[in-house]
Amino acid sequence: MCLLVSVAIVNSRICKLITGCAVLAAASLLAEPAEAFRCGSKLVKDGMNEQQVIAACGEPTTRRHLGFTLRILDLGTRRISPGWTESHFPGYGAFSEEVMVTEYVYDFGPRKLMRRLRFEGGILVTVETIGYGHIQNEH
Repeated sequence: MCLLVSVAIVNSRICKLITGCAVLAAASLLAEPAEAFRCGSKLVKDGMNEQQVIAACGEPTTRRHLGFTLRILDLGTRRISPGWTESHFPGYGAFSEEVMVTEYVYDFGPRKLMRRLRFEGGILVTVETIGYGHIQNEH
């Protein structure tokens, strides 16, 4: 009888473990893809400016100016005094500005993935993996 109780307890724990793993796996599939990568020990992610990325990764292999785009700034809520805010009608306080779009490509060599970074107005907005790099010639 003791043996049956022990087997039941072990089976219950295994079932809970499997269920927990299945829930974690499902949650990871539903999560947004991370738009980040590492340059050595430094993390590069959306929202960083161009100078922060260059400080983390060095100069890009290629840099291209792609043109301009419009960015919308919505200033829908304004602070009047500490603790008080004034809400505005939708669209009131929304401004657009034209910003430069720049693309950096980092080629880390044949055993690492290349990254394409897109900046709008100097702010990193997308990180894309574009395959393995190439052998770099030293001049």
